[in-house]
Amino acid sequence: MKISYECGPCFLRQAREAMDLSCDDDMLKIEIMNDIFDFLADNFSKDTNSNKTGSIMHNIIKSKTGCEDPYFKEKIESNEIAMKYLPVVKEILDENDSLENYVKIAIIGNILDFGAFTLDDDIDAIIKDSLNDDLAVKHINEFENSLKKHDRVLYLVDNTGEIVFDKLLMNKIKEYGVDIVIAVKSEPILNDACMKEALEAGLDELGEIVEIGAGTVGYVDSEISDEFREIFNSHEFIISKGMGNYEGLTEIDLSDKDIYFLLCAKCNTIANDIGVNLRDMLLLNK
Repeated sequence: MKISYECGPCFLRQAREAMDLSCDDDMLKIEIMNDIFDFLADNFSKDTNSNKTGSIMHNIIKSKTGCEDPYFKEKIESNEIAMKYLPVVKEILDENDSLENYVKIAIIGNILDFGAFTLDDDIDAIIKDSLNDDLAVKHINEFENSLKKHDRVLYLVDNTGEIVFDKLLMNKIKEYGVDIVIAVKSEPILNDACMKEALEAGLDELGEIVEIGAGTVGYVDSEISDEFREIFNSHEFIISKGMGNYEGLTEIDLSDKDIYFLLCAKCNTIANDIGVNLRDMLLLNK
């Protein structure tokens, strides 16, 4: 997906937050911000890929500050929020264990994204409100048919915290006899899930966990490892969680894939690209 003009202030907002989480040296922050201004001045255009640009920006900050995991505490908070709401969502699923409800819960987990919301947003309130919302795009029949058709799926996870809810959907997927390969980031980026967080959430109980070979915002085709490319190419059925994966995967040819995007449209650029409203939740077969 290509950037819009609104991505500019979003990049700078993310840069400020990441720097504040990484160091207390104001002079270093000015130096880094100048580097980011220079980078964006050279690369911010209508043909720029959104999540690759964000990935480079965050890696500039990590390199300059020496902080490899700026969102370490935020990832802990994301897990705490997810675990807090786990009894609530399990109660919902006990009352109605439909595939649609499992999908909806997994998408609600996508709200736990400190890259899209600010650190001051009331995420607790957002989750509560979202539990009462319906899916704006609901390709649920197609999704169930895919679960019956395929015997394996590649599940691209997104955020720490969110994966607690993904685990519930994965359990439901296993009822269809589908084997799951779970893809995580190889290096920390924002609050995305890496191998450590996936193992802590117990995702290894449900399938093989593999690394994509990069620490990027979502899927960036030019950065993944040869090993993961082989895994990606060998899977026809793919579940993609989150905006970053949507941004990256829509840049490549997916004509041979049966792919489903599960996400909450947390910015206008994504919402406009898909044709939904801001903060709509969707299960999109594209």
